[in-house]
Amino acid sequence: MKFNLLENSTLALATLVTGIMAGFFYTYTFNVNLAMLEVNGSTYAVVQSLFNENVRHLMFFVFFFGGGAAALLAAVINWRHYQHPTFWMIVGAGLLYGLGIIVFTANVNLPLNYYTESWDPQNLPADWDATRAAWNQANDWRVAASGTSFALYLTALVMRASV
Repeated sequence: MKFNLLENSTLALATLVTGIMAGFFYTYTFNVNLAMLEVNGSTYAVVQSLFNENVRHLMFFVFFFGGGAAALLAAVINWRHYQHPTFWMIVGAGLLYGLGIIVFTANVNLPLNYYTESWDPQNLPADWDATRAAWNQANDWRVAASGTSFALYLTALVMRASV
């Protein structure tokens, strides 16, 4: 089976964008979240709110939503290979990214972000520590989802390179 440059390029783009987001979530979970477990509630409230506010910029949105767009583009461009395993890896990786990152973030992480941003650091709600734990657990899911999606794309690229 022959794959053309456009087909392989869209797969490579989806792999790149998803890999960058997987690295972002990984770094957050295994560096930032670990450090934030060491601070008191007041500091957590201030710093977490600052992280949430400062991640809202063009480059983050380009890569965050670009993972979904690149997945869709790769699936559409590669449709003619629906009988090849790499096509189903692309579809699986794209669905995992779309549902496990974009939809999950909108339904779990964003409400927790907005809740955290509403806190008065000098008068924390009783559930502040449980909220921190819930946010960290939700980000762990995003690490798993984006990492698995990235691995699927990477496997598809390797398989195509060996054809």
